[in-house]
Amino acid sequence: MKNIRFHLMLLLSILSINFLQAQDKLDAILPVRGLAIASPDLKNLDRFIKFIDEELGPNNINTLILRVDYGYQYKSHPELVNEDALSTADIKKIVAACKKYNIAIVPQINLLGHQSWHSSLEKLLQVYPEFDETPNVKLPEKYEWPNEDGLYCKSYCPLHPEVHKVVFELVDEIVEVFEADAFHAGMDEVFYIGEEQCPRCSGKDKAELFAGEVTKIRNHLALNDKKLWIWGDRLIDGKSTGIGMWEASMNNTHPAIDLIPKDVMICDWHYERVDPTPVLFASKDLNVAICPWRKADLAEKQLKQMLEFRANATPEMKENFTGMVQTVWTSAGNFMDLYYGVKPNTDENGDQAKCFKTVLEGFKSLDD
Repeated sequence: MKNIRFHLMLLLSILSINFLQAQDKLDAILPVRGLAIASPDLKNLDRFIKFIDEELGPNNINTLILRVDYGYQYKSHPELVNEDALSTADIKKIVAACKKYNIAIVPQINLLGHQSWHSSLEKLLQVYPEFDETPNVKLPEKYEWPNEDGLYCKSYCPLHPEVHKVVFELVDEIVEVFEADAFHAGMDEVFYIGEEQCPRCSGKDKAELFAGEVTKIRNHLALNDKKLWIWGDRLIDGKSTGIGMWEASMNNTHPAIDLIPKDVMICDWHYERVDPTPVLFASKDLNVAICPWRKADLAEKQLKQMLEFRANATPEMKENFTGMVQTVWTSAGNFMDLYYGVKPNTDENGDQAKCFKTVLEGFKSLDD
């Protein structure tokens, strides 16, 4: 019996060493190989853990950005908890599954922007309406774009004297429960910032306001040696690049790229073209990962582009090109239904499950 146990332990040690060596090789080729997705609800928790075991772990994913927002049972602010939120025990199941495959979890709460969605407020502004940057803008019963208010989603006021006490308590709690080394603050598609009607922000430079919020969040995380990740669209000049108002900024936040700390990680999402903007971020000495969504042919080109950047960059810039993160913009349950063929894809503009399978094939080819 002792002999059998010894040989089993030896075999496990060899397999573990081989796994770590394979990961080291992949990390040298493409350090970040990720998926960004909403955290599962309780009904889909076990399916999601199975998805980690069957798909993420065996297919070279090493980073999982989880959009948690108010889907966790926060102890610091129970008034901000959604119905059917995950408990600490539920989160620990996800953490344990990811640890088996050395997958780093980066939990996300949308900060600054995305405080509403079309005609409904997110929890922060529901409970603390005084944090609203544009309280004069009322949410319509029937949302249409474009609209007179320029409403896409609301923002909180970055200069409100009480907002950071609340959001930083959430951030600290979510980072701790996920045992994470980094936190994703979102900060994409911020259309409301420095508004004239705001008594604190009116007349302020929008780039300085945006950079100030990034820096404040980054500095808070740095107190506990944690890193900040954000989406990169507000740091790109939408006019000079021709990229426009969605995947870049048309409201003058883009000069913030020269004002934010250099250790902020940028997730550079592009869904319609293979824009070479990772070079912009890398040239500013910022780490960047490129992010596809639902077009498999573009994802293939984006992965090739990132590998070429790493292969051809100077030693000073190479490590700034970190890798690729597939983004998913539906619930975890719905995405798994699409991925496993439980539901057919009905998106006329693309197929995010097919795109992710293409990304996984690309990651798999790296160790051939």
